[in-house]
Amino acid sequence: MTVQQRTGIEALLLVREIEEFLYREADLLDERRYEEWLELLSDDVRYWMPIARNVQFGDEGREWTRELHDLAWFDEGKTTLTQRVQQIMTGIHWAEEPASRVSHLVTNVTLLDVAPAEVTVKCRFLVYRNRLHDETDLLVGKRRDVLRRGERGWQIARREIFLDQTVLLAKNLTMFF
Repeated sequence: MTVQQRTGIEALLLVREIEEFLYREADLLDERRYEEWLELLSDDVRYWMPIARNVQFGDEGREWTRELHDLAWFDEGKTTLTQRVQQIMTGIHWAEEPASRVSHLVTNVTLLDVAPAEVTVKCRFLVYRNRLHDETDLLVGKRRDVLRRGERGWQIARREIFLDQTVLLAKNLTMFF
């Protein structure tokens, strides 16, 4: 069923359910509950963040690096995301010792497509990170997620992350989006 076919209370309830899922995910990341966050990811998750490029007017099709053809900031599955979490959780990760303070803000949640077991949703985000006493990063962008309903509730099956920055001034990308 498409989003347009859903009406009234049913549509509002689904949007609210998805918003609550995304807000809960943000809380898990902000509270450094990374192992619980991993449970929100499907086993076949694709976590992809292309690199933005400045392009001339009329050439918008080249604004983002192409999936499976060009470099990306992230192109990961559950295994590599789990390894990243395990590395951070050792307490000896050079870029996260001491641990960063991170806040995720999620807004403009919009359902793009609704199928019986999957929902495609887009949203905007802001990730603020403060590290040590003087390192501050502000990352802003858009996401497109495919969420799949399973036995344990919603899980992220695919995440596409589009940062608005073409040059990242952050010293590392240890945070999750």
